[in-house]
Amino acid sequence: MLVLTRKRNQSIVVNDNIEITVIDIQGDQVRVGINAPKDVKVFRKEVYIEMMEENQRAAEVQMQALDMLKNAIKKQK
Repeated sequence: MLVLTRKRNQSIVVNDNIEITVIDIQGDQVRVGINAPKDVKVFRKEVYIEMMEENQRAAEVQMQALDMLKNAIKKQK
């Protein structure tokens, strides 16, 4: 992990096209602004994890449905 120290209104640049700027610091909270191309998806980590878990659950349900369909087809033969 790369660790950088920045002050208010200072930025870092990632991959030539993403700029992350420290907007405000209040106590233990830091507000950041992210300027990225529209095709770059940016999520808070807890939201990203929740989305990945939901996608995994949906994939499992689809696999179960496919297994049930395969079993039903086998029984018809």
